[in-house]
Amino acid sequence: MYIPTIQPTANPPLRAALQRAIDNKTKPPGSLGTLEALAMQLGLVQRTVDVSIAQPAILVFAADHGVVAEGISAYPQSVTWQMVENFLAGGAAINALARHSGCALQVIDAGVNHDFGVRPNLLDRKLGPGTANFADQPAMSAAECASALEHGRQLALTLEGNVVGFGEMGIGNTTAAAALMHKLTGVPVADCVGAGTGLSRDGILHKQKVIEAAVASHAHVNEPVDILATFGGFEIAMIAGAMLGAAESGKVLLIDGFIVTSALLFAAKVQPAILDYCVFSHCSDEHGHRRMLAELEARPLLNLGLRLGEGTGCALALPLLGAAAAFLREMATFESAQVSDKSA
Repeated sequence: MYIPTIQPTANPPLRAALQRAIDNKTKPPGSLGTLEALAMQLGLVQRTVDVSIAQPAILVFAADHGVVAEGISAYPQSVTWQMVENFLAGGAAINALARHSGCALQVIDAGVNHDFGVRPNLLDRKLGPGTANFADQPAMSAAECASALEHGRQLALTLEGNVVGFGEMGIGNTTAAAALMHKLTGVPVADCVGAGTGLSRDGILHKQKVIEAAVASHAHVNEPVDILATFGGFEIAMIAGAMLGAAESGKVLLIDGFIVTSALLFAAKVQPAILDYCVFSHCSDEHGHRRMLAELEARPLLNLGLRLGEGTGCALALPLLGAAAAFLREMATFESAQVSDKSA
C-alpha cells in the first residue's frame, strides 16, 4: 500500500512576505479576521504571494455499507443509488450549491449496490456492491482498501484546479465514520454516534451498541490502515486517498462534515502534514463532528446547522476562499492608494 509523502507548508521567509502583503493593504491590521488567515494559508500552500483560486472541484464519492444489515439507518440502502441518480440529474443540494459557487462537480461510484451502466457524468471506480458487514467481518480486505486509496489518489492527481472539496453519499456511512472516529481518536463510542439520516433516540442507542460490539470483536485492530479496512467504506477510503493525492500535488483541501472528516482522521494519522493543506468548511450538526474537529485542532469557517453531507459545506465555504484570494490580489496598498498608514 503506497502512502505518498506530503511536504509541510512551513516556509518562514514566505510567511513573512505574505504577512507584509496582508498588513500593507488599506485596512487596520487583522481587520479582515479569518480571511487574513485564509490568505496566509493559500499563500503557503501555493508557495506564492500571488494567490489564486483556479478551477475548483468537488468530488462526491458514493458507496454502500454492509453494516446496514444491522438496522442502523432510518433509510433503506436503495437510497444510495437513488441519490446518485439525483446527482446525475442535477437535482440534489450539492448540484444547486456547486452551480451557485461556480464549482465543478464529479460523482464517483466507489462501490454502490446498483448497476448504473456507462454514464457520461459518472466516474466508475466500483470496488464491489458495497462493503461487508463489519459487525461480522472486516468491511474491506487489505487489497480492497489499498485499491480504494490508490483510486482516490490518482483521481486527485489528475485534477487541473488548485482547490478540491470532498463529499459523499452512502446509507450507513455515519456508522462507519463513528467507528473510525472511535478507533482513531479513542473518543468513547457514545460521543461519536449521532442521528445520521434521522434516527430516534432508541435508534442511536442501537447504532452505538452495534459499533461497540464490532469494536470488541475486532479488538486486535489498531494500526490506521487496518482500522480503515475493518470499519471504513469504499467511499471513505477513496476520499482519504484523494485527500492524500490532492495534498501531494499542492492543492487546497476543502473538508466537509462528519463522514469526510473521518477520512481525514485516517489521512492525518499516516501523513500529519496533510493538515497544512486543509480548510475546514463548517461544523456539522451530526453528533461527534465538533469533537472530531477538536481532535484535529481545526477551526471551521461556518456553523450553519448542516448535517447533509454531499460536500454541501464545501460549496458554501468556497466563496470565502475566493474572497481571501481576491483581497490579497486586488486590494490597494497604502502606498498605491496614497492612504496614510498607521502612525508609529
